[in-house]
Amino acid sequence: MFLYVIVLILSFYVYRWFRELGRVPDKSDKFVYITGCDSGFGNLLARHLDNKGFRVIAGCYSEKGEDELKKICTDKLTTLHLDVTDNDNVKKVADAIKTLVGQRGLWAVVNNAGVSVPTAAYDWLGIEDFKHMIDVNLYGVIAVTLSVLPLIKKAKGRVVNVASVFGRISPIGGAYCISKYGVEAFNDSLRICMAPFGVKVLCIEPGFFRTTVTDSCLIKSHLEKLWERLPQDVKDDYGSDYLDKVSVVMRERFEKMSDGDLMKVVNCMEHAVAAVRPRTRYSPGWDAKFFWLPLSYMPTFISDAFFLRNGVKPKGSIL
Repeated sequence: MFLYVIVLILSFYVYRWFRELGRVPDKSDKFVYITGCDSGFGNLLARHLDNKGFRVIAGCYSEKGEDELKKICTDKLTTLHLDVTDNDNVKKVADAIKTLVGQRGLWAVVNNAGVSVPTAAYDWLGIEDFKHMIDVNLYGVIAVTLSVLPLIKKAKGRVVNVASVFGRISPIGGAYCISKYGVEAFNDSLRICMAPFGVKVLCIEPGFFRTTVTDSCLIKSHLEKLWERLPQDVKDDYGSDYLDKVSVVMRERFEKMSDGDLMKVVNCMEHAVAAVRPRTRYSPGWDAKFFWLPLSYMPTFISDAFFLRNGVKPKGSIL
């Protein structure tokens, strides 16, 4: 019986591997719009798809990001200034894309732009600390998608949304997990709504990778700013050495957990864009597959106990 199960599982993976080999033809005629191309996954994906022959439209926040991409990519790549939190700018970029793609429509949009700070305990934060991250990570995804959805429908193309394993489980305070849960919900409902039009909607849920999102120095810097503005009674609750303890634990764990091979994520993105039969969801990273996602299916008392046991406890903890 055990051997039968093993053979069945192996047969399934071999079948899936063969089924997913096919790639769409005529890449040179297909436009792909990517947000957040200044660095990280978006930058690598723009370069990768450009090398594969796609017509890449790279949305960059900075002029420097645009210039650097232009230097290393072919003249088929187009860069556009994009601030996903600025609705007028999003519409302006969509109009430029409409002119570029013409009657062919837009083959794919990859919603990659995202930020991860400020992230902290909820009693360190005010409501204003949630706005920018939700604007970028959630409203930006929705705004960009809606701005080009008619072009996607025309091409019977794809929408690729970059969420996170923290869109499945929520162990940290702040807007990051909230925004990624929102992306997951938007992705699922959009997938159902667009299926009748031949539009595929795919989701990428990376684990920990070495990007600005997991930059421990950046996160520490924001934590220090938040700590400085806390009232003394809240600082007393946590203890004067709490921030130092968090910084040490965060640095050690991020170094151990963060995968430096960003191509694991980029290859999933490329498959979502280019495969004849893409997957509905991709979970790049061994930590995503074998730790975070399984933990998200565990009973709440198990996942809570894990995070409480392994987290840095405040001075006033009753646990």
